Parts: sequence; structure tokens; C-alpha cells
Amino acid sequence: MTLEEIRQRVRRGRYHISFTHTEKLRRRQITVKELEEAISKGKIIEDYPHDPRGASCLVLGFTHVGRPLHLVCGKIEEEVIIITAYEPSTDEWEEDLRTRRR
Repeated sequence: MTLEEIRQRVRRGRYHISFTHTEKLRRRQITVKELEEAISKGKIIEDYPHDPRGASCLVLGFTHVGRPLHLVCGKIEEEVIIITAYEPSTDEWEEDLRTRRR
């Protein structure tokens, strides 16, 4: 799935958030609006085509106030599933938030 396909489906409301992660998003204080903003301005930074649960990718995007978010997105039939989302930490990521620390 390309980033443009993800964006189109999100714009059309053809996505859902993984049920198992909705509570985590609440605790992380990430809103649906922020998820949509981050995807609309984001870039795919990692691709997981061979994930045993289905192909997915990691998107780095920013909200309208500049809050960085990482979102793991997959596809179920014709809908995008947002598997998880979090604010990346520089403990695990380089300053660019695109490169994992080694």
C-alpha cells in the first residue's frame, strides 16, 4: 500500500483503529484528528511487506502544531487499519525521528 492510498482512504473515512490499541492511544493523548493530520502530511519511513500479520508500514507525520507521530498502518480488504501510534522518543530514534538508533 502506498502513502497516497493510505491518505485517500483516511480522507474518505475508510479506516479504523485497531481495537486493541484504542486505550493506548487514549493514554498517550493522541486524538483521531491528530492521526489524520499526521497521515496527511506524513512519509513512509519503514516498510514491512512480509509481516506475518499482513503487510504494513511505519509513517512519520506531524500534527498542525508540529507534534511528531509514528503510525503503523496496514490494510484489511479495502480499509486502512491504524495498528498503533505513538510519539517517537529520541531514546530510540535519531533526531530526525526517521532513523532507529543502533
